[in-house]
Amino acid sequence: MTDNPFFETWTTPFGVPPFDRIRAEHFPPAFDRGMAEHAAEIQAIAHASGTPGFADTIEAMERSGRLLSRVGRVFWNLSSSRTDEALEAVARDYAPRLAQHYSRIALDPLLFARIDALHARRHELGLAPDQLRLLERTHLGFVRGGATLSPEKKPRMAEITERLATLHTLFGQNVLHDEDEWQMVLDEGDLDGLPAFARDAAARAAADRGLAGRYVITLARSSVEPFLTFSARRDLRRTAFEAWVRRGGNPGAHDNRPLIREIVSLRAEQARLLGYETFADYRLDDSMAKGTAAVERLLQQVWEPAKRKAAAERGELQAMARSEGLNEAIEAWDWRYYAEKVRKARYDLDEAEVKPYFVLDNMVRAAFDTAGRLFGVSFTEVEGLPLYHADVRAYEVRDADGRHVGLFLHDNFARPGKRSGAWMSSYRDREDLDGPVAPIIVNNNNFAKGEPTLLSFDDAETLFHEFGHGLHGLLSQARYPSQAGTAVRRDFVEFPSQVYEHWMSAPETLRTYARHFQTGEPIPEDLLKRLLAARNFNQGFATVEYVAAAMLDIAFHTEADPRDLDPAAFEQRFLERVGMPAEIGVRHRPAHFQHLFAGGGYAAGYYAYLWAEVLDADGFDAFTEAGDLFQPDLAARLKDIYAAGDTRDPMELYMAFRGREPSIEPLLRHRGLAAA
Repeated sequence: MTDNPFFETWTTPFGVPPFDRIRAEHFPPAFDRGMAEHAAEIQAIAHASGTPGFADTIEAMERSGRLLSRVGRVFWNLSSSRTDEALEAVARDYAPRLAQHYSRIALDPLLFARIDALHARRHELGLAPDQLRLLERTHLGFVRGGATLSPEKKPRMAEITERLATLHTLFGQNVLHDEDEWQMVLDEGDLDGLPAFARDAAARAAADRGLAGRYVITLARSSVEPFLTFSARRDLRRTAFEAWVRRGGNPGAHDNRPLIREIVSLRAEQARLLGYETFADYRLDDSMAKGTAAVERLLQQVWEPAKRKAAAERGELQAMARSEGLNEAIEAWDWRYYAEKVRKARYDLDEAEVKPYFVLDNMVRAAFDTAGRLFGVSFTEVEGLPLYHADVRAYEVRDADGRHVGLFLHDNFARPGKRSGAWMSSYRDREDLDGPVAPIIVNNNNFAKGEPTLLSFDDAETLFHEFGHGLHGLLSQARYPSQAGTAVRRDFVEFPSQVYEHWMSAPETLRTYARHFQTGEPIPEDLLKRLLAARNFNQGFATVEYVAAAMLDIAFHTEADPRDLDPAAFEQRFLERVGMPAEIGVRHRPAHFQHLFAGGGYAAGYYAYLWAEVLDADGFDAFTEAGDLFQPDLAARLKDIYAAGDTRDPMELYMAFRGREPSIEPLLRHRGLAAA
């Protein structure tokens, strides 16, 4: 008998993990048993007698590893949203062990022989379309994982995979360390320019750190960006900005720069083992983009217009700075501050005027109600569940007929032990292999907590963005776990999230849900018009900082031999080569670029946000052209995309929704770059 919750059947409501009972020491034995059970199941499949069939090979693989999957989902979610030293130690210990475990499966010759034999006669098996795609994608995954390598090369592939898992884990932990350790403590006299909401958030951050009566700025984006936007203290803006961009790159035990060199080198070697010149070539061979050249072409189509627009913006900001007595060139820590002043002057609009109308709870309700009108789902809060943190709120999701769809967890606030950024994940995916299994989906944001919590316009878009990912998981109708929800190609996974953002900024949404936190009055029509008129303001800056990061990603991963790479020097040469404006920082500098180096998911794939924006701008135009943002036929076809998971080719899904291939023109228009 054991008290380990992972070795029990969970009887909690909705099958939610019993977080109140799960402790760090439960994970090692659970991982060990999970890997042992999974290995035995895979061996049984690999050594099965007779001609391989879809049921005893592919479906058997889909059923395997249930315990390991359950343990891993809980562990990696907690490691991102509520970590501590004990969990970090387990992550460092088990990341390479898990990588080794999955490598053994990917490189098992007997298992691949069965998959390969099935694949060779796939058109003779009478498979349903989702089954045929699952077989083809499974086979491709094994090939891309090294299954066809010679016996001499397979051990090296396994070593690389194992080492990368360790490096990815260390990279993320180093960034979190820098974010948790740094704080800028302020007194009342240091707050010049900060509006009430920023002061309140800084006071709360101080109180949370045992510094009641003081004010604290942290490296959470929701803390540092408002400070850079409003603080009249240029010296303090510089201090905050430089700490922000140095995350992960500070000399000492938590310096990520040596890790970057090793990560990029190992990925390049991995690509060469598989017959590709560069890692980017390897990664992009299995994408909607189809290759490195197409990605570079897309980025260049946007880069030059964005730089021209940013140059015009810089001129306006410099003029504003001179008018206020700054006679030197503006720097990166000045851009947001003077941009806000220019925006106020041009549109009679500032963040402090807008933010009181963007109450977190109202924006959550807007996201839920939009999903109800588009897709027929409802969200009802559930109390009393054993959740992993007091910040988390749980909602039961039901369809238009009242049937249970899934459980949605909303974790919205920044705190120590939670990594920065915003993301969607799952504790359980939807499947129907042996009967329906309902999903448990989680959205994480990092908003600064307040009474009430007030969001910026960008924060509200982020909330809708992550909720779009959440709907992708909740609305999935895939039969097989490997095809569920967001298990699609990386440059398609952002389409369902990004297209959903458009409903947040729709005037009818804002008129209904943007209400003053004190009076409850809706946002005044004049303010709404000014807010929407300013949508493209500063888009040169926003586009340059993002596209530079996407191009830097490709540059790292097209280096044929990066063994002697100096990340800082490489970054500097890259910025000079592309003509990066000195006053604009790359959105993610290498040492804290977690999309690239805290895991492999977005490596040579950060461009995916822009690729998906081509789709989302073009796709949302279908609703505006129809004159109805909830047009039922369009909404039904869009829901098909959320439901399909990876059961169909993404371009086929998009064209079934839109009726044609996408055009880049709506993206340029939406970003205000069409004439730039």
